[in-house]
Amino acid sequence: MTGALLRVTRAASPALLLRGGGGGALLIWALLTPGFLSRLSLLSMLSAISFVGCVTVGMGFITISGNIMSLALGATVSAASVVFMASLGAGLVPAVLIALLFGAAITAAQGVVVGYFRANAILVSIAALTLILGIAAHLTGGERIYPGGDGFAFFKGRIWMLPFETWLFAGCALAGQAILSFTRIGRDIIMTGSNREAARTVGVDVPIAVIAAYAIAGATSALAGILLAARYGSGDMDIGGGYEYRAIAAVLVGGIAIRGGAGSVLRGCAGVVVITVIEMVLRLRGYGEEWQYLITGLVLLGVVMAQSEGTRR
Repeated sequence: MTGALLRVTRAASPALLLRGGGGGALLIWALLTPGFLSRLSLLSMLSAISFVGCVTVGMGFITISGNIMSLALGATVSAASVVFMASLGAGLVPAVLIALLFGAAITAAQGVVVGYFRANAILVSIAALTLILGIAAHLTGGERIYPGGDGFAFFKGRIWMLPFETWLFAGCALAGQAILSFTRIGRDIIMTGSNREAARTVGVDVPIAVIAAYAIAGATSALAGILLAARYGSGDMDIGGGYEYRAIAAVLVGGIAIRGGAGSVLRGCAGVVVITVIEMVLRLRGYGEEWQYLITGLVLLGVVMAQSEGTRR
């Protein structure tokens, strides 16, 4: 196991882990793992990819905008799950809209601070994380929120044998890529991440571009919260724990430049697949959660080092 992982880590680069010897080692390692190709494992992996993938789409927008990452997206996932479950009494569609708007609003607020006041994005996200957790603990008393209606079962179905969340994630990823590639705000986000001053010179409203990136990230994270709440049947402030770190790893493994201005949503989604496959194989081979964090950290470190080396050149 160690040899294969070291090859994967050394191959980590902005050109994607799936290329070269690292990708081959990962594929062989996965296929040789007992149970990896079982129906249960594949369905479980698809669901995991979908949950992390929605957060990754949003994290990608923040990174591309030149603001590195947000450590508050996991808390946004959790808070959105609580809001969704608490709103189900009004009906499924209103509950979904309320949760999505909630996620977009609280994350856009961070974008206002980062975009207009040029505050440090990491520090802003830490402050937001603390505020979200503190306010939620006060309002919920640390208890889970159970649904006020039963419409959420809709999200637990399958279409053409694939989990419903897989289709939603695919739609989320394609929509995100379309925004980046074919809309003015997408181009503004890329230009802002590449060079703020140059973007401002050519007429880009830089603060608006940053706010838009954060708002999109909040909405996609809220979508993950809705799907997780539907999966587990309750809203919980612990439900999104760790998703921000997996999304950060997926974004960088997928080749989105940590300095911003380069990359795509689809690359981030490829990174999600790599990270999820590694975690699934470790789980099937009997390794605990601490190993999953360790190996994900090693892969992430390899990517960051590769990007830093590329920048120096």
